[in-house]
Amino acid sequence: MKYFLAAILALVSPFAFGAVGISLEGLLSFVVYIVIVGLIFWCIWWFIGYVGVPEPFNKVIRVVLGLIALVIVVNLLLGLAGSPLFTLR
Repeated sequence: MKYFLAAILALVSPFAFGAVGISLEGLLSFVVYIVIVGLIFWCIWWFIGYVGVPEPFNKVIRVVLGLIALVIVVNLLLGLAGSPLFTLR
């Protein structure tokens, strides 16, 4: 966990902006995008529990939802580096 936090800190530190090439505008749009996508996934997660889907399907839906969220976050982080897996916009 410490290495992950150190990598994120290295990306957003002021000294890394020139070396990596991440602009403040791009970082701000990234944070807004992450908040919106997180809110959408949280609402879907809540709705699955609220509707009361039976247990085997409930677990499968939540695992698939988690994997989709993970792929989107990895894609966004790779997009900051300049080579995303796919474009969402």
